[in-house]
Amino acid sequence: MKYEIQYSPAYALGTVHLEAGEKIQAEAGAMVSMTDAIKMDTGVKGGIMSGLKRSVLGGESFFINTFTAEQPGHVTVAPALPGDIVALDLQGEVLLVQSGSYLASTADINIDTKWGGGKTFFSREGLFLLKCTGNGTIFVSSYGAIHQITLAAGEKYVVDTGHMVAFDETVAYDVGRAGGWKTTMLGGEGLVCKLTGPGRFYMQTRSPDSFLAWLTPKLPGKRE
Repeated sequence: MKYEIQYSPAYALGTVHLEAGEKIQAEAGAMVSMTDAIKMDTGVKGGIMSGLKRSVLGGESFFINTFTAEQPGHVTVAPALPGDIVALDLQGEVLLVQSGSYLASTADINIDTKWGGGKTFFSREGLFLLKCTGNGTIFVSSYGAIHQITLAAGEKYVVDTGHMVAFDETVAYDVGRAGGWKTTMLGGEGLVCKLTGPGRFYMQTRSPDSFLAWLTPKLPGKRE
């Protein structure tokens, strides 16, 4: 399988080239186009319970589309919002992906949910992360550009919860206030995620929550 990502970071489009017999799985609605040699099948990967966990708990679609090349061809995928796509290769590592950032992956990547624990109770992104394991390639997407940071062992970093995309399971994390209560309530930052290396961390340069907070008061019509 070969792939290319075009038009980053604002309007990224991922093109996945498949040889005969190769497959790729994608979030429902992620497909933009495909050649006539590609067969699409919609199902619930891992069974009904796995689909419910991803949908209800992980914030992803209940269904997964699988694209199989009957002859050499390609599939293009893109996120719903203007933003970036990054392809990450997994060789036995575990990648934790924030709700809404999973786009597509090779068929040998397993997608499950992971309990975030009580420390994520007040996080705007929810209680569950998608746990991605296996040997293959996963495509994650963002609102805005994706910025990678590699943390050394013991190195700490703080990021707004609305800017999380994905991180290695080796990265420890905790959700808390950016500062004191005055800073949290009046500083506009709310809650932050406190990361501790080692491992890779990916963040998005824009926050959908912040955009909606800016946009909603400007929409016409009655608001209660």
